[in-house]
Amino acid sequence: MHLFNTLPDWLAHLEKAHPIPVDLGRERCRAVKNALQLAFKCPIITVGGTNGKGSICALLESILLHAGYRVGCHTSPHLLSLNERARVDGEMLSDEALLPHFEAVERARHAFAEPVSLTYFEFTVLAILHSFAARALDAVILEVGLGGRLDAVNIMDTDCAIISSIDLDHIEFLGDTREKIGFEKAGIFRPGKPAICADPLPPRSLVEYAQRIGADLWLAGHDFHCAAQPGCERQQWRYQGRAQARAALAYPALRGANQLLNASAALAALEALRARLPVSARDIRLGLANIHLPGRFQVLPGRPTVVLDVAHNPHAVAALTHNLDQMGFFPETYAVFGAMRDKDIAGMLRCMKGAVQHWHLTDLPAPRAAPAVQIKALLHEMLPVTQTSPVSKRARMDIRCFTNAVDAYSEARARAKENDRIVAFGSFYTVAAVMMGLGPVLN
Repeated sequence: MHLFNTLPDWLAHLEKAHPIPVDLGRERCRAVKNALQLAFKCPIITVGGTNGKGSICALLESILLHAGYRVGCHTSPHLLSLNERARVDGEMLSDEALLPHFEAVERARHAFAEPVSLTYFEFTVLAILHSFAARALDAVILEVGLGGRLDAVNIMDTDCAIISSIDLDHIEFLGDTREKIGFEKAGIFRPGKPAICADPLPPRSLVEYAQRIGADLWLAGHDFHCAAQPGCERQQWRYQGRAQARAALAYPALRGANQLLNASAALAALEALRARLPVSARDIRLGLANIHLPGRFQVLPGRPTVVLDVAHNPHAVAALTHNLDQMGFFPETYAVFGAMRDKDIAGMLRCMKGAVQHWHLTDLPAPRAAPAVQIKALLHEMLPVTQTSPVSKRARMDIRCFTNAVDAYSEARARAKENDRIVAFGSFYTVAAVMMGLGPVLN
């Protein structure tokens, strides 16, 4: 049994403790959960989906906190520190607060004749859940890590499940069609419990699974709706659910056109749970107005304009491109981009290539990362080449490669003029590195 005195030591150990980083399946986690006797008396809300999960978690957390509830919120992955994954009452838990719960999980997994091996994600989920269970919370919000059906978070029986959106991502684990992925996401649904789906075109597999197990399925556009308030476009919006209507709502403080749909899904969940977690119109307005989520179309103050977005699949990058279009005219846009090689990098580049004049491609400090030179080759492949002048076309392609994202961003910052724009995207690693390089600017 390994016991450590600091959180960094624990995390360094967990990086190497399990033979593979992703090992889907709930049996090992469920065994340790039972050994820990993990249970909650308060409502649990589980949030899954391809994109928008973190936004919905943050929206729910903000509204519930303004309503005066004690809330535990688990999200993943993190940007700068693991502590971001464990928030209680809106504040990250400290290393000292988490350490006893890491030790509890380590002891619990050794309570068997053969110690239970856990991945980094599984171990940290169990430790965070154990820390939440030690507090008198009124609500717990859990963001799924990957998929849903076999994810470690799904060891807890939810009182309300939310699916944000469904698109192709993690196809090596979840399948190569929306139908296959929809089935995996729907695995967080429970019989007789509210199951909110914010995707306007849900896969049939998701709908059929909900019907088969008897979940109370709420579909966007059928059971709940969102729309701009008549005469108040871009200023106020209206939510309509099965039994509740919320009018004259301010747009969420989170930027991006998709945030209205995310907010309506959060309100549908709160409507479904209103008997246990009632919230007022004032709580909702304050919650929407005061939400903050780093790295989700985050526009920094100052010139040149800097946008940080953890978009890391074509669906998310398409939304990022739309949001960039809504920002108005910028003479030049510089992209700081790095991504994992198992992502659809070509799909992301296709979405963004018309919006970017200067590419600063970066290596990332992860074994799964795609080398910058490999991304450069993909960009060259999709560059339109005329029969008359292929060489001059390629010469105008401004691509630079860097060994780290801080250098890539620093060079973009040095080159960009006051009215230009810099966009850092493609991976949590990319955005996190730029954030660390920015330092006090973010505070």
